[in-house]
Amino acid sequence: MKTNVALIGFMAAGKTAVAGVLAKKLGKQFVELDALIEHRGGKSIAEIFEQDGEIAFRELEIELTKEVSAKKNQVIACGGGLVLNKINIDRLKEQAVMVYLEASPEVILKRASSDNTVRPLLKGDRKEQTIRELVRFRQPYYERAADITIDTSETDINTIAQKIIRLLQKDESLY
Repeated sequence: MKTNVALIGFMAAGKTAVAGVLAKKLGKQFVELDALIEHRGGKSIAEIFEQDGEIAFRELEIELTKEVSAKKNQVIACGGGLVLNKINIDRLKEQAVMVYLEASPEVILKRASSDNTVRPLLKGDRKEQTIRELVRFRQPYYERAADITIDTSETDINTIAQKIIRLLQKDESLY
C-alpha cells in the first residue's frame, strides 16, 4: 500500500502550499523537494541554475527524489520540472499517489509575479509566452504521471486539500 502523496505540476500551481496543509490534515511529514535541493546544494535554486547550470540542478533533483521516495508517510511537493526525468516518476510512484495540480497560464503568471520567489525559467520580458510554451510542453508529462488531477485556478488551498483527501478515500486502489 502506498503511504506517500506527491504533488506535481507547473510552478505556482500551489504544490508547496497545498502539500503543507495536506500533510497536516493527513498527519504525514511535509517534504519540499526544492528546499532539500537548496540545502544539499548550499545555495538557492536560482543560484544553482546560474552558477552550475540546469543539468547540475536536475542531478541533485534525481538524487534527492531517490532518497525521499524510499521513505514513507510523506506529502511531497515536487519541483515543476521533476516530471521531465522518468526515473523520478518511477521512483515516486512506488510509494506515492501522484496528484497533478494544474492551473491556467494566466493564473500561473499572476501567482508567479506576485510572490518573491526567483524563478530561473522566467527570466526576461516574455514571461507569459514562456509559461504558455513550458506548460504546453510539460502537460503530457504531468498527465502521464498523474493518478489524480485537480485544477487549482479558482480554488483555495484548504478546499484543494479536502478534495484530494476525498479522492484518496474514494479510490482505495490508489492509497
